[in-house]
Amino acid sequence: VQLVESGGGSVQPEGSLRLSCESSGITYRDPCMGWFRQAPGKERERVATMDGYGRVVFIHPAVEGRFTISKDNAKNTLYLQMSSLTPEDTGIYYCAASPWTTSCHLAPYNYWGQGTQVTVS
Repeated sequence: VQLVESGGGSVQPEGSLRLSCESSGITYRDPCMGWFRQAPGKERERVATMDGYGRVVFIHPAVEGRFTISKDNAKNTLYLQMSSLTPEDTGIYYCAASPWTTSCHLAPYNYWGQGTQVTVS
């Protein structure tokens, strides 16, 4: 199983980035998928989650209205479109997959990507 994130980088405040997470080898049918981030010196937090039916089930209040999660099943790719970035969005962004299809906020996330760095300054 592989989850490979890409699209991170350094941007100025108010800039935009689109993160991608290409998955392969996941045998879960219709898994919950999500984006998480970890800022320096802070615990990892959930940013956005989609359930196995493609519904957005969670957006962190700090990013609501600025970030959009989506996925392309044909490409096995999860996206996070980020706009109006602020320095508080700086961190390593990870995508993850769960064997659950729903109740994604309670689900265990068994597969993780290596992360992609986002720096806003």
